[in-house]
Amino acid sequence: MAQDSRIPGDLQKIYWRSRRGMLELDLLLVPFTLEAYAGLSPADQLRYRQLLECEDQDLFAWLMRREAAADRQPLIDRILAHNSARSEKAD
Repeated sequence: MAQDSRIPGDLQKIYWRSRRGMLELDLLLVPFTLEAYAGLSPADQLRYRQLLECEDQDLFAWLMRREAAADRQPLIDRILAHNSARSEKAD
């Protein structure tokens, strides 16, 4: 696995864990990792790393708002808000 020199070493593992192979998830998680992860509190960084341990089907259901994410909902909302802000900038 080649490293991307544009990504700091400490983010490499999180970046690769964010790449899920499902386009819908990749489009939400990868930009969030690259653009917002470093600005999270240490507690939220831990929550994000724990979120990445979840199954793709669960992540998809939560991020597409098909199911509630229970205790993970604040982080899911933050990921979706980040995506929405990115979309607004692109317009």
